[in-house]
Amino acid sequence: MGGFLLLLASFAVILAGALTFTNAVEWAGHRLALGQGAVGSLLAAVGTAMPETLIPIVAVIGGAEGSGEVAIGAIIGAPFLLATIAMALVGLSALLYRRRRAQGTDLRAHAPTLERDLVFFLIFFGLGVLVGAVDVPDALQIPLVVIFVVAYGYYVRRTLLSGGEVQDVEEIGPLIMDRLGDRTNPPGKLIVIQLIVGLAAIVGGAHLFVEELLHFAEDIGVEPLVLSLILAPLATELPEKANSFFWVRDGKDSLALGNITGAMVFQSTIPIAFGLLLTHWDLDKFAIASGVLGLLGGITAYFAMHRVGRFRWPAIAIWGALFTIFLVFVAAEG
Repeated sequence: MGGFLLLLASFAVILAGALTFTNAVEWAGHRLALGQGAVGSLLAAVGTAMPETLIPIVAVIGGAEGSGEVAIGAIIGAPFLLATIAMALVGLSALLYRRRRAQGTDLRAHAPTLERDLVFFLIFFGLGVLVGAVDVPDALQIPLVVIFVVAYGYYVRRTLLSGGEVQDVEEIGPLIMDRLGDRTNPPGKLIVIQLIVGLAAIVGGAHLFVEELLHFAEDIGVEPLVLSLILAPLATELPEKANSFFWVRDGKDSLALGNITGAMVFQSTIPIAFGLLLTHWDLDKFAIASGVLGLLGGITAYFAMHRVGRFRWPAIAIWGALFTIFLVFVAAEG
């Protein structure tokens, strides 16, 4: 019971750190005069993607037994969750609050940024799953790492050049560490301090999560990879899902969707490059199933945004079904 409580405590620390970090990132984006598409797809996405990126890093550096499986599970599980449950939740938010939203169920977002995000995700996440499913020669691993890192650098450049309109200060929540100060222009130093505090909480929570996840898996007799494919993303992606849910409710579609699709791009490049560099990157049936279902979720998102241009029940049902299929598969095969 004590181990499970510590696992829950690590969830809380990760969530608090990610929410603190994201709030500061949004203010940093305003200070840097970045468009909403760039803030959502880069600053907010990378900020809230930090926990699941740190989990595999901490796991591998720690070197504990089963840490490689935890790392691979966290790397593959995060994009899968983003492409299924996260998308379904923002779709539900738009439908539930359609009367509150000026645009109803229509998408009012920076379409070029979202479409570019999803295309990048489908290409590089698909490549990452393929490389892990087949026997790739060791000589190709370093070139693949370079390709993934350079691809994300190119993506960042393109997004900065075409990020849409800058977010109005009235649309940003008060800086968490400046509740009693000037809510329209918090000090730059305080923004930086909050960024550091949030990141420190994320690192500490990630370290505790890895340790307790391995103990919990051993106690209940379940493979660490299976738990990390489900528990790690659920714990670390909660800030993204919660933020995007409320952003969509308030009609801030560019921030909400960019927060998710930008994280999908990041997770399908940098963490996979890390996995290729420091793990064997040998995906088992659970990781492959998670990857394939995540790609199907990404394809559904692309057509929902590109062809339809609004949130509809069929797409939401598909995203929910894909996640349910994985849970059933894990229960049947695990």
